[in-house]
Amino acid sequence: MMDAKGYLADVELAWCPGCGNFGIRQALARAFALLDLPPHRAVVVTGIGQAAKMAHYVRVNGFNGLHGRTVAAAAGIKMARHDLTVIADSGDGDLYGEGGNHLLHNIRRNVDITVLAHDNRVYGLTKGQASPTAVHGFKTKAQPFGSLSAPFNPAALAVAMDAPFVAQGFPLDLDGTAELIAQAVRHNGFSLVNLLQPCPVWNRVNTFAWYKERVFRLDDEGHDPTDRQAAFAMATAGGDERLFTGVLYRREAPTFEGQHPVLQESALADRPLPTADDVAPLLAEFA
Repeated sequence: MMDAKGYLADVELAWCPGCGNFGIRQALARAFALLDLPPHRAVVVTGIGQAAKMAHYVRVNGFNGLHGRTVAAAAGIKMARHDLTVIADSGDGDLYGEGGNHLLHNIRRNVDITVLAHDNRVYGLTKGQASPTAVHGFKTKAQPFGSLSAPFNPAALAVAMDAPFVAQGFPLDLDGTAELIAQAVRHNGFSLVNLLQPCPVWNRVNTFAWYKERVFRLDDEGHDPTDRQAAFAMATAGGDERLFTGVLYRREAPTFEGQHPVLQESALADRPLPTADDVAPLLAEFA
């Protein structure tokens, strides 16, 4: 069994001092250790942004995709290689803004991937514009009069769509966040873990201290994660004054690849390549 340090790449990290991404990286490595996951059997898929550097900072397979296409790339990898543990790990702008459409439809399909969203409420790489999860009125250099849009609620959306596993973590609680990620990976089907991630440079409002005053554990509330109505009520209650951590909702459901007639036979990577004789009749139809 490899310890958590073994999953950390020995490279220079380009994140700002005090960034919440450091805690998420440590928690992800601890989760890999809890899962006793061989590095060659895992892949971290990212898009574009500060969070998307994660693929370079852990010692497992990595894939950098396009901005907003993280979940699509992760789903494609899972279709090709059922044996891999696939984690889509990117920022709130990448996953909830540009990538919102892919998030919705892969929840519907129930592809067996885990999505980790670094939710810092800003676009950190492009210097601090309000992200979809920023609250109404949140001021930035790009929105000096405050964000005019209502905040996106990823947990409420996921529960409303009956996503099989929905959770939220806070990287200051490394062990708790690592256990949440491990539970999400073990769950058969689509899993979303929203990670409350302070950004000390571009978001001076939602700091570590701010979160520590507001975060509470669902376990301490006696919450039943199998109760969908209670989960939705918890996701929509409290606003910024009470931010939960833990497993919000959990259910069992058949996966997309487990139901698809072709994928039931074998993963795409295991199927024989078509020959010229296979393709010829198809081309003849267009002659």
